[in-house]
Amino acid sequence: MRSRINLITSTVLTIAVVLSSFSFVAAFPDEGMYVPEQIAKLPLKQKGLKISPLDIYNPKGGGISNAIISLSIGCTAEFVSPQGLILTNHHCGFDALVAASTADKDYGKDGYKADSMAQELPAKGYSLTLTQRIEDVTAKITKGTEKLSGDELAQALKANVDKLQEAEQAKAPEGTTIRIQALNNGFFYYLYETSQIKDIRVVYAPPQMIGFYGGDPDNFEWTRHTGDFTFLRAYVGADGKPAEYSPNNVPYKPKKFLTVSLNGIKENDFVFVMGFPGGTTRYRESQFVQYSQDVNFPFLAGLLTAWGDALRMVGAEDESKRVALQGEVANLDNSRKAYEGAVVSLKRSDFVDQRRAEEAKFAAWVNQNAQRKAKYGDVLANLDSLSKDYYAVGARDRLLRTFPIPGAAPVYKQILDAVTAVRAGRKLDDKKRAEIDAAYKEREPLLEFQMIKYFLKAAADLPNNQKFQAAENLFGRYQGKARRDAEEKFARSIAYDKDFNSAEDIYKLYDKSFNDLKDKYPDIVALAAAQADERAAFGGRFAKFNAGIDHNRLLYQQGMAEMKKLVMYPDANFTMRFTYGSVKGYKPREAVTYSPFTTLKGVIEKDTGVFPFDVPAKLKQLQKNKDFGRYGVGDSVPVNFMATTDIIGGNSGSPIMNGNGEQVGIVFDGNFEGLGNDIFFDGDYNRTIAVDIRYVLFVTDKFANAGWILKEMNLKQGAAKAAGVK
Repeated sequence: MRSRINLITSTVLTIAVVLSSFSFVAAFPDEGMYVPEQIAKLPLKQKGLKISPLDIYNPKGGGISNAIISLSIGCTAEFVSPQGLILTNHHCGFDALVAASTADKDYGKDGYKADSMAQELPAKGYSLTLTQRIEDVTAKITKGTEKLSGDELAQALKANVDKLQEAEQAKAPEGTTIRIQALNNGFFYYLYETSQIKDIRVVYAPPQMIGFYGGDPDNFEWTRHTGDFTFLRAYVGADGKPAEYSPNNVPYKPKKFLTVSLNGIKENDFVFVMGFPGGTTRYRESQFVQYSQDVNFPFLAGLLTAWGDALRMVGAEDESKRVALQGEVANLDNSRKAYEGAVVSLKRSDFVDQRRAEEAKFAAWVNQNAQRKAKYGDVLANLDSLSKDYYAVGARDRLLRTFPIPGAAPVYKQILDAVTAVRAGRKLDDKKRAEIDAAYKEREPLLEFQMIKYFLKAAADLPNNQKFQAAENLFGRYQGKARRDAEEKFARSIAYDKDFNSAEDIYKLYDKSFNDLKDKYPDIVALAAAQADERAAFGGRFAKFNAGIDHNRLLYQQGMAEMKKLVMYPDANFTMRFTYGSVKGYKPREAVTYSPFTTLKGVIEKDTGVFPFDVPAKLKQLQKNKDFGRYGVGDSVPVNFMATTDIIGGNSGSPIMNGNGEQVGIVFDGNFEGLGNDIFFDGDYNRTIAVDIRYVLFVTDKFANAGWILKEMNLKQGAAKAAGVK
């Protein structure tokens, strides 16, 4: 569920004072991506936590949180041994497998197994981040700004951030980084002290037939039967300090590593998750929610569909490219399905109307009190005015400001930039020359051709009141297939024309006058110049929107929290968070009930012998012989389970733990009915999908014969095992 596609003040309350008398409230009991310092205030003992909250997060150090790490590719991972052994998802380690692969040695497909530390495979481009300290510094940052507004407030807040960040960095240990982040439009300010480890290696990754079993058809779906796990290891220099890869490096010794439980879980058991969830916008106004539902998410789903399909075409023509591109295709498919599901979930729940109803209640509450009216009385009207202006041509803006994406249509991007520069009288400089060179190194003409066709088709499909007039001038006289043919001819003139075959061809554009460019490439220049104008116009609208939106969103959140007597958990932002819930199924629709467990028997039931439902012969034999070792329950091995914990992209690879703080699984997905959870959480539908830790160990030990890895782990098993399956 990792996703790489991400979306895009006058009076500041002293949060610590204003909210101190409030209690935690959420629409659903298990909602919340809490910052670690909030853990101690949650009702965890009543829910089933057996250890102290300080055993999870201790500001003085030593808690489970010290074992939770962030991978550079946008995933979570955890230390599971004193020798720097790491567990995360297969899809989180997939890029490392692909980077090490060739057409003759496809680790993405076949997996990788080291038989000793000496054979561990460098994970190119990977690093991990350790979170050493987290501190709420809201009161420190907002001190002295209570009576300021507008630019004066913004400058004062920035000065306070810069001053505190500089002071904390000066006294921080060597090799650590201090950063202070504003969350929720300035509702919170948090300080993060982090350090980085740069040498990461692959220890064991199962073959695609296990790690990606079910592929895109099963992605975000239940039932799941995926062994989505990979073992990595962190290395440092001989002096114990972070270092680039070297054969002389030694395994990192973490402050904390997790205990792994073989006792399993059963329905309704308490569980919790720690990880690094990505961006959420849970507290936004109804206009933002409607734009997301009706414009932004459908646009992104369409864009990612076109991009993924085009890359498949590239791979179909060249096996080495198919191997190299398979990770990117998987990421695009994952994100595309996430946005599709978000639209379905938002509409099913009528969440736009729900948020509007909250706002109507808020308006009435504000008007009941003169003090509240003075403070919050203009907020809803201001948000409405800003949104109407900003979103008036939202579909057109979203298309024209997004395309061309450098990785998908790099040459069209350089042509657009050249036209813009020549018209403004700017010359080619060394920085731009290097950018052009890079564009041609990564260019795939077939991909560019398909993506330009997508762009022109998307422009044709814009609402009548938002048409891109330059495209209509070129293609509007055609209808149906004739228009598609004309658009294809235009796309071909950029992707395949000899005039744009090399970086030098783009350099030459900068030597021409704007009139010369118009004479030589009239259609291309007309479209590119008009798109540049539209982008400039959007920039103006964005600046106006941005000047007012943070202040009003901050007041909106403060007012809503005050009305609801709510202590907010900050929106997720790829920093460490805690969420808790229970093992539980759900009802996706009428007359259907999903139980929360699957087993190896179900893996084999899905077997077709064809990717992505191709079960390895050895797995079938292990099930047939009931050769489960200590990992089986009854007549099979647990594979996946569901829980009500509140997670999102970025949580991939997070450990899911029992009431004793022992790891029982690895988070790897959410369910389709629960998508849209970047905007809202629905406890009836939102589910975390995890790999049962016993399947991880079973595959590693019995299938891969890599039991040496497990010997360094702390595996705990009592006299009786909780089945978790029937």
